[in-house]
Amino acid sequence: MVESAGGEPDDGAAEVLDRPLPDGVRRRVVQIVSDGFGGLTPAELPAQLRQYVRFTPTRRAKFAGNAMAAALESEPLFRQRIGERLREAQPELAGALDAGSPPPAADPLDVAAAAYVLRPTGWVKLVTAAGEEAQRADAERADEETRAELDRLREELAAARGQTKAETERLRTELEAARREAESMHRKLRGALSDVKRGEAALRKAAAETEAVRAEGQAQVSAAESETRRLKARLGETEAALEASRRAAREGRSVEDMRVRLLLDTVLDAAQGLRRELALPPVSVRPAETVDAVEPGRMSPKDIATRALSENDPAILDQLLALPQAHLVVDGYNVTKTGYPTMPLEKQRLRLLGSLSQLALQSGAEVTCVFDGAELAAPVLLAPPRGVRVLFSKPGVTADELIRQLVRAEPPGRPVVVVSTDREVADGIAKAGARPVASAVLLKRLSRG
Repeated sequence: MVESAGGEPDDGAAEVLDRPLPDGVRRRVVQIVSDGFGGLTPAELPAQLRQYVRFTPTRRAKFAGNAMAAALESEPLFRQRIGERLREAQPELAGALDAGSPPPAADPLDVAAAAYVLRPTGWVKLVTAAGEEAQRADAERADEETRAELDRLREELAAARGQTKAETERLRTELEAARREAESMHRKLRGALSDVKRGEAALRKAAAETEAVRAEGQAQVSAAESETRRLKARLGETEAALEASRRAAREGRSVEDMRVRLLLDTVLDAAQGLRRELALPPVSVRPAETVDAVEPGRMSPKDIATRALSENDPAILDQLLALPQAHLVVDGYNVTKTGYPTMPLEKQRLRLLGSLSQLALQSGAEVTCVFDGAELAAPVLLAPPRGVRVLFSKPGVTADELIRQLVRAEPPGRPVVVVSTDREVADGIAKAGARPVASAVLLKRLSRG
């Protein structure tokens, strides 16, 4: 049994609190322990509380509150020492509790906390009564706060209703004004649309009249140009005949010589007139350059299957390239796989392009060499030789299709020669007006140098 400060048995120690300590009472108890904590030596403290000796009472209550409350409940000697410090700090309150008559004006929470620490007779009732009093006080305080909050919310609701009403009236006024403005804009828009339709009708009429005038003017210009050419031709013939007569008379030639010279001058003058009439600007872009393809340096060609061979006389190729403005299109890998298939692709290209450069210089024909680039994996570093255009087909497009595009790009009547042993390519370009030649023919022609 624990003794009190006067040495008498502490009968209150036998009493047990059958409910949790109220929060308010617990906070006051922790504060009492924290205040009395500093008056004890480390040896007088429980082992779990010695680490908080150097803490201030506020920090001690904050960080060691649970530990101090547990020690106070489980260590009677520690509770007795804290009770002694409380008796020294508040002797009147401690004496009143010992006498069983707590001060009426004292805070119930302070009375309950002191009773919990000192454990006088009937302390459980004091703690329970303080907890109930604190709960009633909290409930009354919560009711007051709730009523105050409710009054505040009512005031805010009334203000919000008034503001909403005013805002509604303002918006209704603005909506009415906007509706009137929209109606006015609709009327103006309908008028503008009518004006636009009338303007478009007038514009179409003016355009039709202008087109008619333009067509009539072009017809008149064409008629005038035709008449001018006819008169110029007659004048040229007359001048030529007069000049021939003068020369024949002056030189004393015979009549037959005069006729021959007159015919020759007429032909020459007609040729010069046709040349002037058909004068065209110099050709800056050739048709083969308009075909979409990949130039050297951008993509790397892959190998293609070897084509079937066809033997012909290479003299036919010389005759075809001798035609005016001849264009030689070569299926590159078709030729190299036929002539030297064991060489690496890079050396195949270089050998073929070098031979084609010599052939271009000898024949004067336009030469285009096409390689299959459908599955290139890396750029091809290649400088096209002089006189040879080098093209690689784009991904997804075969060299055969690129050759067909080149043939279709040429104007009708131009001699185009395609070197390939692929029968499908040969048949396709033959229908387009080009002349197919087997790869073996070109290889024989190139071997002659």
